[in-house]
Formats: sequence, C-alpha cells, structure tokens
Amino acid sequence: MNQFWSDIVGELEPYVPGEQPKEGLFIKLNSNESPYDPSPKVVEAMEKAVHGHLALYPEADATPVREAVAKYYNIAANQVFVGNGSDEVLAHVFHGLFCHKGKKILFPNITYSFYLVYAKLYGIAYQEVPLAADFTLDLAPYLAASSAEVSAIIFANPNAPTGIALGLPQIEQLLQAQPDILVVVDEAYVDFGADTAVKLIHQYPNLMVIQTLSKSRSLAGVRVGLGFAQAEVLEALIRVKNSFNSYPIDRVAQAAAVAAFEDDAYFKKTRQMIIDSREYLVKHVRELGFEVLPSSTNFIFMRHPQLDAAQIAASLRERKLLVRHFKRTGIEQFLRVTIGTQESCEILARALSEIVSKDVA
Repeated sequence: MNQFWSDIVGELEPYVPGEQPKEGLFIKLNSNESPYDPSPKVVEAMEKAVHGHLALYPEADATPVREAVAKYYNIAANQVFVGNGSDEVLAHVFHGLFCHKGKKILFPNITYSFYLVYAKLYGIAYQEVPLAADFTLDLAPYLAASSAEVSAIIFANPNAPTGIALGLPQIEQLLQAQPDILVVVDEAYVDFGADTAVKLIHQYPNLMVIQTLSKSRSLAGVRVGLGFAQAEVLEALIRVKNSFNSYPIDRVAQAAAVAAFEDDAYFKKTRQMIIDSREYLVKHVRELGFEVLPSSTNFIFMRHPQLDAAQIAASLRERKLLVRHFKRTGIEQFLRVTIGTQESCEILARALSEIVSKDVA
C-alpha cells in the first residue's frame, strides 16, 4: 500500500474480469462476449465516423443513440441514458441514486460481483439476500423490506452467473409492493430469453432498467451501456455524469450503437444462432451427467456431481478452451460457459466427453 493512496483504496476488492489470454490460440468461452462480429452496417457506420470529425468532441448526451433506442422501444428520448458500457451506468446509479444516509441497498448474494464493488467504493450500506435453494431469486425478503431502512433493490435479470430469469409479473409485484424503494433491473442478458422491463417504466417511477450492447449486439469492444427510467430519475445520472466526464461516448461508439439498433434483422439472426447453440450444448452436457441451471442468457451454469469444477476448468484450458470458474461459497463447483459459435460448442462438448470418460469410473 502506497503512502499516497486514499484511505479507501486499500480496502477495495476490484472486480476481476475473465481471462484475456495473450499467448496461444484459445477458444474463449469465459467472458460472455458474442462469438459473432457486429452487423456489417455497424462496421460501415464506424468507418464513416472515423473519417468524419474526430478532431471535435462528440455529442455530449449521445442524443443520436438516445433517439434510436427510444424509437426501438417506443419510449421518449429523455427516458434513455447512455454510458461508457453498462458498468459506467451502474456506477452512476450507485453514486447518484443509492447514497442515502442511514439507508442500505439490497441485492442477491450470488449475482454480478460489481454490485458489491460499487457499494464499497461509494461507501453504501448493503445487504446481500440469499438466493433460494434452487438458485432462483427469492422475492419474499425484498417484498418485506422497509423503505425506512432500504433505499434501493438491484438485481440482474436474467441473473449472473446463474442465468435464471424472473418473470415480468414478479417484477411488477415488487414494484407495486415497494413504491418508495427504487428497483433497478440489470438486463445485460435479457435478449437471450427473458422479457425486458423497459415497457414498464411508464407505469412505475420507482423502476430503472440497465442494458448493454456488449452481448447480444456484439459490441463489447466499443463500450456502450443504456439506462432506462422516467426523466426525473435519469436527471440524477446526468448530473453525476456531467460532474465526472461530460463526453463518455465517442463519435465512433455512438455511430456503432445507432447502426446496431437500426439493423434489427442481423440482431435477431445472431441472437437466435446463440440460443440454438445454447440448447445444443445444454443437451450434450446433460447427457454427460452435468446439472445445468435453466438459462435465459448467452451462457450456461453447470456442475458435475463427480468432478471438481476447478479441475475441469484446468483440463479444458490444457485443451485451449477457456471457461469461467468462480471460487465463491455456494457456487464453487459450478462452471460458467459462454455460448460460442456452433463449432466452438461442438469442440467443447467433445472435450468434456473426453474428460468425463477419463475421470468418471
């Protein structure tokens, strides 16, 4: 610890992303990226932006993106916030909406680990709520929360790393039961099998939804995230953004985002390819004896009753296949496997078959 560090720095446990290998040829199934390139129209728009006005600052509020997204979801542009990846949107949410003296926030004990990182970074009191025994979200503790003690509830839907989704009726039940508590639904994976809550923001001033273009729209390398809420709620994020970085989304990223939402046919085509490959992989790993949680995402969460997850991950790595192993209590025997191309899934299935046949008597 350096003498010049702020006091809080030494106390932080930063988020650890999936391995990005620098050597060898690996099949990456560990970071929940799309296996497909973005739409050719997106690439064309980005190339055009590069040869445009890069010497000038981009549009500060990403108005072209907000308008394109608003048109897509049939909402108003002032109900859309754009950030440098959904992690930045989350950061502004924590900073601008969760910091209430004497109150805490609630989130699941097994979920996206950035929630815990941001809570600690911004000094926000929090409570981790256990998932149900089957790894579904147990609504009861959230429904029973007191608005005198709790300022906000945040959860990923579908959840990560479990992949299980909550239905819109359940989300509405929570919104109706807790009108004085902000409910933030993080929909990073919603396009792969769940219903978006964006359609509910007209009805519920206590709802905020977060999405990303990194997964279903193949733009993890560009960094564009979205926040949806009623305009009065989003004003807090705008104030925080403009007090931190007034130009977070560059011209090239804005052009990419607009084109990605305009090319809906390509989005639907590649999304379905991922879903089809997911179902193929689920079928094959279950035949090998793996338990697989129901997935509405571009990944599966699985464990084998007779094999150690860390050892499986190591054996796959020897075969140049990367998957994600979380060394966390409750899920330490699970592996999270991103859905790659159909060919990648077939290669993984063969490798797992070799491992199982070798190590299971």
